[in-house]
Amino acid sequence: MDFLKGEIVGFDKPLDWTSFDVVNKFRYALSRRLSVKKIKVGHAGTLDPKATGVLVLCTGGATKRIEELQSHTKEYIATLRLGATTPSFDLEKPIDATYTTDHITREMVEEVLTAFTGEIRQVPPTFSACKVDGKRAYDLARRGKDVELEARPIVISEMELLDCQLPDMIRIRCVCSKGTYMRALARDIGEALQSGAHLIELQRTRSGDMTLDRCITPDQIGDFLDRALGATHSTRI
Repeated sequence: MDFLKGEIVGFDKPLDWTSFDVVNKFRYALSRRLSVKKIKVGHAGTLDPKATGVLVLCTGGATKRIEELQSHTKEYIATLRLGATTPSFDLEKPIDATYTTDHITREMVEEVLTAFTGEIRQVPPTFSACKVDGKRAYDLARRGKDVELEARPIVISEMELLDCQLPDMIRIRCVCSKGTYMRALARDIGEALQSGAHLIELQRTRSGDMTLDRCITPDQIGDFLDRALGATHSTRI
């Protein structure tokens, strides 16, 4: 593999790692193996720290394809806790409100999920990288500033109920377009169920053609580079 010319590598991002944590670890290992001070490495689509799964990395000349790769369809498996909300819509922040779930039935859940299929408009989470007057929304939110984000068009092409353990848990599979915030989808599903909801687990299983079974973990970087670079770069760091 020619990482300077440009390669695309899929990672299975661990829980509580940022996307940049993965980029930095791979870039450091790669630069040491190639004996170069700098090499371009970037990711094509951020995953939140509380999410796991497919994170596409590009090296060298392939970083020019990042915008193209970011536009590809994504697939997620999401587990939602019903009846409770958090400011971040996931486990990053503690529960700030609870709601009744006694009225929720499986049929109601299936009907609500169907309503979210197709082209919809979604307001991004306040705790997100969206910019407001040139500043990241999460920076403003963490300083206690009021943040208003505009709804954006997204497309959800598939929505499947994988598990329904009422009164307080559902698991869904979602295939969606670029710009979809699964945390915001959890919020909106909770509201549509006349209750509340937040993500307790999220895994990206596909990004474009990159599927989870083709990805490596950060712990496998050394072995991966041994195979990719061959004997000429076999010295381990």
